[in-house]
Amino acid sequence: MAKGAIHNDAGSLTVTVPITFRKRGGRKHVISPSGADAWAPPRARVDNAMVKALARAHRWRKLLDAGRYQTVRDLAESENINPSYVARTLRLTLLAPDIVEAILDGRHDPERVTLDRLMEPFSVVWREQDR
Repeated sequence: MAKGAIHNDAGSLTVTVPITFRKRGGRKHVISPSGADAWAPPRARVDNAMVKALARAHRWRKLLDAGRYQTVRDLAESENINPSYVARTLRLTLLAPDIVEAILDGRHDPERVTLDRLMEPFSVVWREQDR
């Protein structure tokens, strides 16, 4: 059949639309032949794990800045969490505001911006973080 064909045989109508389904983050995306998302732009999808990590990071930073805890180790012990995890999570407070805003609004690219990638070392220079 031709690309996007319509056939009317013996009283039945058959419409053929060439589309592809791709799974992204557990949900299906419909991709049109041109490669663009079909019918509607993807809805914003807020990643609750990333939002929770950002909230924790800022809360922990506030506790350290207020002098409630002297070290990351003290904070980790009080939260009953590994100090390494606390230190990696605290780095999230150094993210550029536009990246944080995109994560909170669900506008980030879920293939490029993941919690695992954010927990890896990154530049503290905001202009360089988009890479």
